[in-house]
Amino acid sequence: MKLLLSLVGLVLVLEGLPYIACPELMRAWLKKLSALEPASLRITGLIAVGTGLAICFVARRSGLFG
Repeated sequence: MKLLLSLVGLVLVLEGLPYIACPELMRAWLKKLSALEPASLRITGLIAVGTGLAICFVARRSGLFG
């Protein structure tokens, strides 16, 4: 549970950094993102989830997490 909470905190930190560093660019990027088709967003999300799962799988198999 401690690891899960640490990971959620790290994700929130990483998600917030672009908004701190360049809020104007993030606003423009979000406008472009909202214009995309839902199917494109689903594919992008699927790729992101698959990549994340693959990274977790490799990390677990290599013994990084015990």
